[in-house]
Amino acid sequence: MAAIDAHPDLAMTDTSLWRLLREDVACVFDRDPAARNVLDVLTCYPGIHALVCHRLSNAAWRRGLRWPARFLSYLARALTNIDIHPGATIGRRFFIDHGAGVVIGETAEVGDDVTLYHGVTLGGTSWSKGKRHPTLGDGVLVGSGAKILGPITVGAQCRVGANSVVTKDVPEGMTVVGIPGRVVRPDTQRRLAAHGIDLDHHLMPDPVGKAIACLIDHINRIEARLEAHAAEEATRPVPPHSAPPHSAPPLSTIRLDDLPLDGIVCRSCGNLCDQDACGNHSSDTGARADHYVI
Repeated sequence: MAAIDAHPDLAMTDTSLWRLLREDVACVFDRDPAARNVLDVLTCYPGIHALVCHRLSNAAWRRGLRWPARFLSYLARALTNIDIHPGATIGRRFFIDHGAGVVIGETAEVGDDVTLYHGVTLGGTSWSKGKRHPTLGDGVLVGSGAKILGPITVGAQCRVGANSVVTKDVPEGMTVVGIPGRVVRPDTQRRLAAHGIDLDHHLMPDPVGKAIACLIDHINRIEARLEAHAAEEATRPVPPHSAPPHSAPPLSTIRLDDLPLDGIVCRSCGNLCDQDACGNHSSDTGARADHYVI
């Protein structure tokens, strides 16, 4: 990722930190139509407040000041409801819209021009001390409520649909939706804004709905073929000297003793019974046959 590669230690001098913060504020106007002016962004955007605190706490963390970094991160969470571990690596022009409930773990890596909406979690799936949080490439957009879990990589320019749960690597330029996350749309089918950032994260395909629609279409084709076949059979002439259709013998000619007991139900007691103790039994074969349901 460009920012991480160019700044392996993030070179947190006053000048570079000020430049990063200016870029963080400026990118808000490209991604949030509600942003009116710089004062509005600086005073009313919790994502900016959390990011400012993270830039400072991350600088302290990299210099070995672990407790001050954690305490500053704790204060930022109490103020903004955004929990960013000071050890997380975040690139340039990072934007958290609304911000409530966002969690970013210690070993998470976030590239440049990444956008997160509220409720996003960049979490881990292991208790090991090593890399256990995801890596997001440049230009990734993550919809509200999405969970990206484990030491996986989400490629550059990907989109993650709202409330998706992603646990596997995602190639660059793809769209992921669902639980678990499924890749459903390449970047060639996406609409990009003039500044190159795709904010149409609500225009997500529905793979389950598409599968159901395909099944319905398949059923309609089968029914159409059956109707055409039935119409053809109805108009087909009957050949001469054909045997009459088979018909069942009258019930009165059926001998009860010749019938298997399986599948014969007594009309009186409702059981598979052939006992004379049943009240409506008769010695007459026809009456006994009428007494049962096949």
